[in-house]
Amino acid sequence: MSQSIISVIGKDRVGIAYNVSKLLAENQINIVNISQQLMGEFFTMIILVDTRQCSKTPPQLAELFAAEGKKLSLEIRIQNEEIFHAMHRI
Repeated sequence: MSQSIISVIGKDRVGIAYNVSKLLAENQINIVNISQQLMGEFFTMIILVDTRQCSKTPPQLAELFAAEGKKLSLEIRIQNEEIFHAMHRI
């Protein structure tokens, strides 16, 4: 299984979870686990995803999510799970 971590941050509004899950479905990316919460007026979401069926490369996905995030007034980032763990190891 090829897993990645997606982080989503933006000002809270109706439809963020829908917009992000639609983007994932359109790219054949499956949600494995998800956590979301409100921090004041900001919406935050961390999603563990399976990218095995996605035809795009990691750099293509990063570019796509950044562009779509900009359109949606969100910051959407994707990182390979192994890289994410390495960066957050103490």
